[in-house]
Amino acid sequence: MKEDAAPTANLLVTGSEIARLAGVTRAAVSNWRRRYDDFPAPAGGGANSPLFALPDVEVWLDRQRKGQGVSEEVQLWQVLRGAYGDEIIGGIADVLRLLAERGQAHELPERAALLARNMAASTSVGEVADALGERFTDSVRRAGSDQVTSPRVVRAVCHFAGEVTSNATVFDPACGIGTLLLAVAPEGAGKRYGQESDPRSADVAQMRADLTGRTGVTIATGDSLRDDQWADLKAELVVCDPPVGVTDWGRAELLLDSRWELGTPSRAEGELAWLQHAYAHTAPGGRVLMVMPASVAYRKAGRRIRAALVRRGILTHVIALPPGTSASHSLPVHLWQLRRPSSPGDAATSVRLADLTAGDPDDSLEPGPGQVVDMPLIDLLDDAVDLTPARHVGESHRDLAAEYRSLRQELAQQLQGIAKLLPTLTAGDGPTSLDGPTVSVAELARAGLVEYGDPEPVSVAEQLDADYLRGFLRSAANNRRSTSASGTFRLDGRGTRIPQMDIADQRRYGAAFRALQEFEERTRRLAELSRDAAALARDGLGSGTLVPEDGKGE
Repeated sequence: MKEDAAPTANLLVTGSEIARLAGVTRAAVSNWRRRYDDFPAPAGGGANSPLFALPDVEVWLDRQRKGQGVSEEVQLWQVLRGAYGDEIIGGIADVLRLLAERGQAHELPERAALLARNMAASTSVGEVADALGERFTDSVRRAGSDQVTSPRVVRAVCHFAGEVTSNATVFDPACGIGTLLLAVAPEGAGKRYGQESDPRSADVAQMRADLTGRTGVTIATGDSLRDDQWADLKAELVVCDPPVGVTDWGRAELLLDSRWELGTPSRAEGELAWLQHAYAHTAPGGRVLMVMPASVAYRKAGRRIRAALVRRGILTHVIALPPGTSASHSLPVHLWQLRRPSSPGDAATSVRLADLTAGDPDDSLEPGPGQVVDMPLIDLLDDAVDLTPARHVGESHRDLAAEYRSLRQELAQQLQGIAKLLPTLTAGDGPTSLDGPTVSVAELARAGLVEYGDPEPVSVAEQLDADYLRGFLRSAANNRRSTSASGTFRLDGRGTRIPQMDIADQRRYGAAFRALQEFEERTRRLAELSRDAAALARDGLGSGTLVPEDGKGE
């Protein structure tokens, strides 16, 4: 019995698993940890992904009577889903409007209003706002949509944004329901501005901020590219998870817009339009953190703008995040960091490229030694201006010295004994020595001694040595027969003739032809190794990764 009980006693669960167990959101579990001193302490995991002992959690839930039956939160979500369907964002806006006492929400069912008020009375209006925001994010993720920034993307942006000063201005020009904007800076820090084209999402973002006590947050409604509501705003940090794959972003009417200081994006490069819009709102010394599809790093249409970003020292980082970071697909996404120089001499001199695609999206986001490289600007400014981290990180971590040693060793092995492969041949009786009886391949085929293979006939009988046949098929006389007047070579398998010899002589000639073939193969490999070694040595000497021996040890 003890052996059966041990695995359960040692089972650890995440915050998300506790939420599913209790029928609430992860935000509710986070609130429980803050509000209740007796909530079980983490039994494992890290600061960002703590793990809890399941028996302790079950005892606590039972003591608090959490998770008994269907929670009010689940009931509220079910009522909203039934009343609003795919337009549930409108239902969330109506609930928050009710709790914020901002007019009547006429379409809100009475049952939903009652549940929302009960939840707010037992917890707080802020917790209800966070719970509904998380429910919406989770439902969008399950539907495979990129309508809302995923928690993993939020975590990555917050990680690479680092500590945001208390007086910093933060801006998100495509803020949605405010998930990224509200997460990236500490509560009450500085001023935070957002803009969102969907009025209901913009209302939700504003009310989430107000109901959770986040001061200094202002959300405007409108299309940021076509109708910029913050034209004069300059922020210390701009974060953005822009719409992806949108070609109708307004290029025709914005062709001469002053925001395109790096070049006018093509219709297919809407993401680069958002990038320049964000950069236009960056104060001197300020940064942009932009979530990008991986293809933006190498698409031909964006090459000129990428080159300008690199050449002017604006782009500072490109991080390839692990697959699964995005909510809507498993493909890797990139995080680009730009910085507006505060003076002419303040531009970046290199771009840090980090490739985290081999990791898990919930693991540490700090790049390991073999996952990051600082690329000088000139090394990125080739014809493609490909900013894909994987292309450069792997190349930069090559051990040229080890590769060069390995090539030299293989060259020495190939050279050793190569002369011995040449068969010992003595003088014959001249060209007429093989003028005796010959037989055509066609005759051999009729006799059942050969079959027509690809690319040449092959022996299928013990009376005909295979190497002997192959050697004479490629003799000078047969090559002339198979070469046309225009110089085109096509083996004439049927018309080719070979000398008639007994099997002992065939084997003697066959052994010589076989040795010649091995010699040719070895010399071809030797030529390849010689070219590779010379190229590697030249690259290493030119880059400083290889140096000549000083000769002192000789």
